[in-house]
Amino acid sequence: MTSVYGTQEQPKYAVLIGDGMADQPMPELGERTPLQAARTPNMDLMASRGRSGMVRNVPTGMSPGSDVAILSILGYDPGIYYTGRAPLEAARLGIHLSKDQTAFRCNLITVEGGNIVDYAAGHISSEEAKELVVFLDQRLGDDSIKFYPGMSYRNICVFKGLQPDEVECTPPHDVMGQPMENHLPSGKKSGLLRELMLRSLPLLEQHRVNISRTNRHLNPANMIWLWGQGTTPTMPMFKDRFGLDGGVISAVDLVQGLAKLLGLQCIDVPGATGYYDTNYQGKGDYACRFLRDSDFILVHVEAPDEASHNADLDEKIRSIERFDEMVVGPVYRQLMALPRFRIMVLPDHPTPIRLRTHTSDPVPFVCQGEGIPADDAECYSETDARRSGLEFDHGHELIEAFIRRQKW
Repeated sequence: MTSVYGTQEQPKYAVLIGDGMADQPMPELGERTPLQAARTPNMDLMASRGRSGMVRNVPTGMSPGSDVAILSILGYDPGIYYTGRAPLEAARLGIHLSKDQTAFRCNLITVEGGNIVDYAAGHISSEEAKELVVFLDQRLGDDSIKFYPGMSYRNICVFKGLQPDEVECTPPHDVMGQPMENHLPSGKKSGLLRELMLRSLPLLEQHRVNISRTNRHLNPANMIWLWGQGTTPTMPMFKDRFGLDGGVISAVDLVQGLAKLLGLQCIDVPGATGYYDTNYQGKGDYACRFLRDSDFILVHVEAPDEASHNADLDEKIRSIERFDEMVVGPVYRQLMALPRFRIMVLPDHPTPIRLRTHTSDPVPFVCQGEGIPADDAECYSETDARRSGLEFDHGHELIEAFIRRQKW
C-alpha cells in the first residue's frame, strides 16, 4: 500500500548516508575529527532531539567497502547475501549474469613509472570513459570476455568460465602510490586477468582520448584494474521484508544496482556525479519530492569518501557541511512537519584521511522520530555517539529497529 502523505496511515522513513564521513582525530584539527570540525547544525539538532549510537556495518573479516556496508544499512546480513561488488554494479547497468559468468569492477586508472598514482584517472568523464571501454571491448573482448561502460572510471568486465574464488584482487584505492606489479591479481586463474590488465596499458596510452587528456594536463586513463568480482546475489525484496514502497538516490552504480536488486526505485538527479561537484541541493529536493507519495527514501552522497581517498581535508569538511545543509536539512524539515516519521543519518564506513582508505570500525549514527527518546548528546560526532552507550554490533539489525519502531 502506498501511503498517504501526512496522514496517520504510514510513517515516513529517511536514511541519509554521508559516505566515509567517519574519521580519526587529526592534529591539524586540534585532535578533532572532520565531522567534529565541520559546521553541521541539522545533524547536531537531530542529535540533541534524538538518539545517537555506534553501528558496525562491516562484519569482522569482510572487506570494508560501501557494498558490504550499505547492504548492512538496508537490513541484509552481508554474511548471507554478499557475493561481491561488481555484480551490484552490473545489475545497475542491466547486465544479466549467467551461472557461469563472473563480473569484475573495471577501474580506469592512471599508472606512472610503474606506480598506481590515480585510482580514478582524474575522475574521467563518462563520455571519455565510454569511448575507451568500447575500444577495449573491440580490442580485448571475445566470446568469454566482455567490457561494459558504466559511470566515469567505474566500469564492468564480465568473464565466462571463471569463478570468483579462483582469483584474489586488490582495490586500487587501497594501494595508491605503490608499484602496480606488487598488487596484480593472484590465484589459480589470475594469469588471464594479469595479462588483460597489462595488455590494456600500451593500448590505452596511445588512444586519442588519453593523448588529449595528457595535453590538457589531466591524468590519463592508461590502464584497467580488475577487482570486486562476484556473481549475482539472490535477496528478498525490500518491500516484502519491511512493507514499504521506497527509493534510492545515489550517483554510484553499486548503490543503484543494490536498489534495483531489492526492488527499490532508482531516482535520477540531474548533476549527481558521485564526486565533489555533485548536485547536493538536487538530491535533497528530489528526496523531499519522492517522500510525498512514498514511504521510504535512502540518499547516498559519495563526496566525503572521495575527499578522504584524495587526502583532501578541506574538501572533506566542505562536503560534510554541504551534505548537512542541502540534503539533511531539507529532508529533516519536511519530516518534522509530519505527525509520524523517523530519520537516520550515518556513514557507511570510516574513511580516515590519514589512511586514504576504508576501515571496518563502527560508525556513528543518529536517529530521531516516533518512539525514539532523546539522550544526552549535544551534537553529532564519533565521540558523542560512542558516549551514548548504544551499540549495534551487527549493522543489518539497526534498520530493523529503525523501521519496525522497536523500543530504544
